[in-house]
Amino acid sequence: MKILMVCLGNICRSPLAEGIMRHLVDEQELGWEIASAGTGDWHVNEPADKRSISVARKFGYDISKQRARHFNKNYFDEFDLILVMDQNNLKDVLKLAGEQEHREKVSLFLPEDLEVADPYFDERLFEPVFLQIEERCKQLIEEIKANH
Repeated sequence: MKILMVCLGNICRSPLAEGIMRHLVDEQELGWEIASAGTGDWHVNEPADKRSISVARKFGYDISKQRARHFNKNYFDEFDLILVMDQNNLKDVLKLAGEQEHREKVSLFLPEDLEVADPYFDERLFEPVFLQIEERCKQLIEEIKANH
């Protein structure tokens, strides 16, 4: 299983999702590949936002070595599942999906059309966003294991 987490700049939400999911997957020795990318290219090769690194560290996860990547069309062939954080990212990713097979790999990270809030402009959102992402990663692992 290869999973790609996607947000706007790949410095706040998707690095958290990547780091949390990778940690949980490694703990269970599932052997899945987890990565993240952003629909925007402003932060390519930069580390995650220091506030994301800090909140992850607070809860026992290390995302300090991750670097931002820009989403590209090749990821549709490389990944089994592409999970995006909000409706705008969903639209941007689906615009690049040429085939129905590619479109079927893409969905929102949260169920029921819910979005993960972007904490970039509000310090207070980093911890609630972290907790929401961590909880969803645990659910996703169980859902994927049950269906594969």
